[in-house]
Amino acid sequence: MNKTCIIICGPTAVGKTSVAISLAKYFSTRIISADSRQCFNELNIGVAKPSAQQLSEVHHFFINSHSIHDSISAADFETYALSSIENIFKKNDTAVMVGGTGLYIKAFCEGMDEIPVIEQSIRNKIIANYKNNGIDWLRGQVKEHDKKYFDKGETGNPQRMMRALEVKLSTGESITSFQTLSKKQREFNIIKIGLELPRPELYQHINDRVDMMINIGLLKEVESLLEFQQLNALQTVGYKELFDLLNGKQSLGKAIELIKQNTRNYAKRQMTWFRKDPTIKWMKPDLNKLLEYLKGCNVGM
Repeated sequence: MNKTCIIICGPTAVGKTSVAISLAKYFSTRIISADSRQCFNELNIGVAKPSAQQLSEVHHFFINSHSIHDSISAADFETYALSSIENIFKKNDTAVMVGGTGLYIKAFCEGMDEIPVIEQSIRNKIIANYKNNGIDWLRGQVKEHDKKYFDKGETGNPQRMMRALEVKLSTGESITSFQTLSKKQREFNIIKIGLELPRPELYQHINDRVDMMINIGLLKEVESLLEFQQLNALQTVGYKELFDLLNGKQSLGKAIELIKQNTRNYAKRQMTWFRKDPTIKWMKPDLNKLLEYLKGCNVGM
């Protein structure tokens, strides 16, 4: 088994995109994005999508591949990514995956259990209620309807809680009943590289990037999506705060500060997720050191 997928993961704004593109160029290969928002064609600035120039230099799978009106799960990503890597391996023994959506990376590496299709009306109602009533309401609903999931303690992530609630209300079964501990074996090597920076430096990157997004037109992008603000794809940092601005709930200055704060909090959650994976090799975003490490792993030999 000499085919290898190099996975570049880590928190937002750490520098994953540029490292992955340089890596893909080095191996003359293509990239699979593992980002749950960059796949949406309508979202650009607020999801820090690679530039048009970068996308022209290296082909990316799962970027601009879907619409915000599509419903995409980790299981859907697993199917898409496995098909994409099969495509890459037809011409190259090395593939690159990059992203910060831990559940998508886990699904690709280990597989996901199949969960029944959910009625869109149920999903929309849960999203609207969460938007109006907040996370405490959501926690209460999950505790009432899916005690098994609630008792697992995964009550800090609203997306997962909404997923658990919609599965219970649609099927009558706890989402835990669809989850198993068996891991699928992939017919290729997987090397996971986690990129990290000192916290003050990472937070400065985040703050600077938010300012840049505002300067290049994020507010205009969000304004063009206002009529779709209830869609699940738009329950995203950078969009939610500006929707509140456009709905007269807060000032521009406050919205920008909240985007920075919520992005920093998101980066913390990403690191908490990835730190639990002992198979990740951590390093600074340094291409030369990364290539040296990969050489030691006999990648591309």
